Amino acid sequence: MKKMFDKNNTKKATRDSFVTYGIVILVFIIVQVMVGTGSMSSLMQGLLVPLCIYSIAAIGLNLCVGYLGELSLGHAGFMCVGAFSSAFFTKYMVDTGMNENLRFVLAIIIGTLTAALFGFLIGIPVLRLQGDYLAIVTLAFGEIIKNVMNVLYVGKDSKGLHFSVSDASALKMEEEGKMIINGPKGITGTPHQASFVIGIILILISLIIVYNLVNSRTGRAVMAIRDNRIAAESVGIPVTKFKLMAFTISAAVAGTAGVLYAHNLSTLTALPANFGYNMSIMLLVFVVLGGMGSFRGSMIAAVLLTMLPEVLRGLSDYRMLIYAIVLIAMMLFNWAPKSIEWRQRHSLKGLFSKKTKGVQ
Repeated sequence: MKKMFDKNNTKKATRDSFVTYGIVILVFIIVQVMVGTGSMSSLMQGLLVPLCIYSIAAIGLNLCVGYLGELSLGHAGFMCVGAFSSAFFTKYMVDTGMNENLRFVLAIIIGTLTAALFGFLIGIPVLRLQGDYLAIVTLAFGEIIKNVMNVLYVGKDSKGLHFSVSDASALKMEEEGKMIINGPKGITGTPHQASFVIGIILILISLIIVYNLVNSRTGRAVMAIRDNRIAAESVGIPVTKFKLMAFTISAAVAGTAGVLYAHNLSTLTALPANFGYNMSIMLLVFVVLGGMGSFRGSMIAAVLLTMLPEVLRGLSDYRMLIYAIVLIAMMLFNWAPKSIEWRQRHSLKGLFSKKTKGVQ
């Protein structure tokens, strides 16, 4: 009986993941057709890469909040780490003659691994905390990263790299030296290599990684820890190991979103509007409204809530009012008991939320 139950669960999880892959590929085909026929406005085309960025970031945060059960408000910091490390590499290598496609692939790898490293180092002390305490510490991490990048100056000349945290003149570079990170001005002149195609590819890679994780024995151990830490410890599950693993992968996925973010802009700065508290809250809103534990729901919420303010921009007086009403309506639809009961009755539950219980 147990084997049959596990087999059915595995089939259901596999089917669910393939439905998500299929939706992403279908959206890609529809968008390509619309762009090719000229039926998509330039405004919407400009939103395609940001939609991919926020979808990837929401996937990473949902792994932490929905499956690990830990409230993190520092994922904007991991995006910042991925963005600046990848942009730094690209700017440093841009004059070396390296093939630009290879350079971009290496930038993605470097940004992702750097964010994973920070996630691992931050996770060691932070994951000993729970609930509000963990949220406050991760929020502090995001603010620290942002402020460090705002005071960091890095230059390059024939003698190598020069670092300073005071001002550009303290670098004492040669006259032909080149600034890479210029304090609050950030990194300028990063090649624009992010595209919708690359964004879709990174979304699919992120989904494959997180789905394979949550549907494996490791994923079941992570969910067991989320549901009852004491019970998980009592059966021999190494709690610290699995929590740190999930948190590190979550940070790495956020770092990938940061790489795409950095290579979609000509100027990358660590201003509060880019990687501040509001960014972390926005990502959390995507996860909560889309359904904690539902990667598909997080992506749908990220797409809708990113597009909506731009679509309603013509209604300047009522734009944010309509946006707030849509937020409330999505929350009620996804979490109200009567709505959950209606979705179960009409077999729509799987489209919006994989889980109906709150994360403990």
